[in-house]
Amino acid sequence: MDVNINTADAGLAQLAGAIAEPARARMLCSLLDGHARTATELSVLAEVVASTASAHLTRLCKDGLLSVVAQGKHRYYRLASFEVAQALEALLVVAGISRPVFTPSTPERLRHARTCYDHMAGTVAVALHDQLLAQDWLRGDDGNYRLSETGASGMAALGIAVAPLAGQRRRFACACLDWSERRFHLGGALGAAVLQLALRQGWAERQLDSRALKVGAAGQQRLLAAFGAS
Repeated sequence: MDVNINTADAGLAQLAGAIAEPARARMLCSLLDGHARTATELSVLAEVVASTASAHLTRLCKDGLLSVVAQGKHRYYRLASFEVAQALEALLVVAGISRPVFTPSTPERLRHARTCYDHMAGTVAVALHDQLLAQDWLRGDDGNYRLSETGASGMAALGIAVAPLAGQRRRFACACLDWSERRFHLGGALGAAVLQLALRQGWAERQLDSRALKVGAAGQQRLLAAFGAS
């Protein structure tokens, strides 16, 4: 493929300029762990005031380095693509710097498993979401999912009636940003059905007066195994 050198130079210079500003570089590096963060969190990490952080985030989104996800009243920023993460990783290697580590502040009981409205959230739910994509049960983009033939067959075998879920006046299956993990879990009508199945099967148990769900090691193993884990 032929590349216009002048265009390539200009594009590369623009991206380099976006990364070269120290506050923006800190924001980008903090997102390399795969977790999303709010503008407030990023402003603290970058050590800039909110208005300056907003201008930086606008620039990074415009240049295609970040994407933003609206979740309730909050807006979360993530690296725009795997390619962006790869490029940043390579630059960190050249600079001799290790990638940052995400440290959540959510209590462990809630972080492990809890309800998010009518579906499951927490580390268990994020693991299930990632597995459904890796096993090709779920497909889609822009935060909306559909079931593959394998996924539809698997759901039916588990007793989840897909057709009535698809007919509901809500999203069928979608990526819901987990506020403790800052990664996605499964939401929508399908996510709600999965939670109800987990409760019926005893893989998860509701806790009194709390959103926390009790999911032991055996329950988590059975849950993941039911949805295609080898």
